[in-house]
Amino acid sequence: MKFFAILVAAGSLLLGGCATTIRSDVTVFHEWPAQLQEKTYVFDTPAPSEDTLEYRSYQGLVANELSKLGFAQAGAPEQARLRVDMAFSTIDRPTRVLQAYDPFWTGAGPYWSMYGAWPYRGGFYPSRYRYRHWAFRPYYDPWMFGPTEYREVIRHNYERKLNVSIADNTGKKLYDVTVQNTSRRQSTPSVMPLLVQSAFTGFPGESGKAKQIDLELQ
Repeated sequence: MKFFAILVAAGSLLLGGCATTIRSDVTVFHEWPAQLQEKTYVFDTPAPSEDTLEYRSYQGLVANELSKLGFAQAGAPEQARLRVDMAFSTIDRPTRVLQAYDPFWTGAGPYWSMYGAWPYRGGFYPSRYRYRHWAFRPYYDPWMFGPTEYREVIRHNYERKLNVSIADNTGKKLYDVTVQNTSRRQSTPSVMPLLVQSAFTGFPGESGKAKQIDLELQ
């Protein structure tokens, strides 16, 4: 029993330290002037319904990336040479899928199912043996690979979109980037830092060309 607990604890540590790759589709259009010296900017004022604490938090992420590129936030609108606008959205796209499951396996009780009990190079041989988890002693189970049953489950896919644009004082757009990502991760705040980073990777980049950017979320 103690050995089994150690295995579970070790597995939890490994899973907790894994990184998830966030893939974003990034499209940039720009007419960035080569001789732009002063890079002071202000954020455009969002609509009252969009001026949330979450929105301001993401503005801070954008400001942080801009500072890495030599931009500086002006103290007043009249002191800025550039204006930055930002918009984002998250849409939940639930889909119904059929999932196979074992009606005889509840995940509880004194038996631990070991599918593919016999290891070989590259995987495991299928086996009809289960293991008592307190001693890891196999016993024969003729129903282990019996008729498969299915149940309907709902999987959520979250579509996220981020748009950041930079314009000069006359309103002419100089930089316009759109970042799109679809994943099953529910938390937008955990993903948004990577979307913002993707928006400015290789700034200003090649205009009119779509690219994919992979970043790791710890």
